[in-house]
Amino acid sequence: MKIQKVAVLPCHMPQSDPKWRFSIHANRVSKGWLVELIGADGTTGYGYASATRHMGANSEGLKGTLDEFVKLLVGRESSDIEDILVTLDHHLKGMNQAKAAIDCALHELNARALNVPLYQLFGGKRREQLPVMRVLSLKAPEEMARKGLELVAAGYTHIKIKVEGDVTLDAARVKAIRKAVGSQIRLIIDANQAFKPKEAILLAQKVVDDGVEIFEQPCKSDDYAGLKLVTQNSPIAIEADESAGSVHEVMQLVAHRIVDMVSLKVPKLGGLRNTLAAARICEAGDIPYRLGAHVGPRLLTAQAMHLAASLPHLSFACEFGEFVRLENDITEGVENINGFVTLSQKSGSGASLRADAAAHIAAAERILATV
Repeated sequence: MKIQKVAVLPCHMPQSDPKWRFSIHANRVSKGWLVELIGADGTTGYGYASATRHMGANSEGLKGTLDEFVKLLVGRESSDIEDILVTLDHHLKGMNQAKAAIDCALHELNARALNVPLYQLFGGKRREQLPVMRVLSLKAPEEMARKGLELVAAGYTHIKIKVEGDVTLDAARVKAIRKAVGSQIRLIIDANQAFKPKEAILLAQKVVDDGVEIFEQPCKSDDYAGLKLVTQNSPIAIEADESAGSVHEVMQLVAHRIVDMVSLKVPKLGGLRNTLAAARICEAGDIPYRLGAHVGPRLLTAQAMHLAASLPHLSFACEFGEFVRLENDITEGVENINGFVTLSQKSGSGASLRADAAAHIAAAERILATV
């Protein structure tokens, strides 16, 4: 189907907790843009571009890139995903978040045109329901423990604890949370690059008896030697996130056995097509993987869920619940119920614009003007 029209819509979402933060920065508003593709018969496909600063994309630069890219789409066949994405790569190096939005919108448009669920484009589904891991923002140990209890009461059994590079304080956070939530809840920690290698090893040794199973991105993203040192000396599994910012980087991590696991994310890898390729690389190298935090509208989660549902191996719960902590969502179609998300059987991802989307778009424009 030929792409007849393209639009870029604001999709800026405030945190329900204005003090939500992790080690790199506080993030009061999750900024992003929605790409809308309209086919010749009126079928639409949407994709979300995440303005994630620590992965190299701010809101203004992302919008400018999308405005360039969409000029290259009108009149193209929506099924020519590979050729379109090669065109974008030739036009501009990098900017994976912008390319991810177009990739997702193309997949969504094609699945809707075929009247099939999105997972059919990835080989069919292996699972219909996925457990959700929720993330605890950096706060004092006692407050994080209370927040952890709230998540358990809501049905979640997998929790990721943000840590910030202070071995003593971070260990206290873990111990307070474990004491509050009990022994059956599965825990991982995420430093977002906050530690030097030897400090990361020390923290891992301090929290292993608290049942922490994974230590995500302990060191700087480009410190492969440091990551490998931690991996070789940590009593718990080391997972890459920011270090896995492209298919090439995933290949390096796997080929050189730098980490034990990899967290894959559709926006940072440049779309569903690249995320599937990265998963295949992990499988070939016998490195476990899962899908990490897809922070943004329900649409982004729904599309990532369909890919996850098709993958043969997921090492741990995926982070498919962070839309819950964001306000002003322009989309609908997926919800967390008792700690799980369930795959839609509708055409596409099952997510769509809300009936009152215009009001949310107007609110997003006001939000952008004030931050």
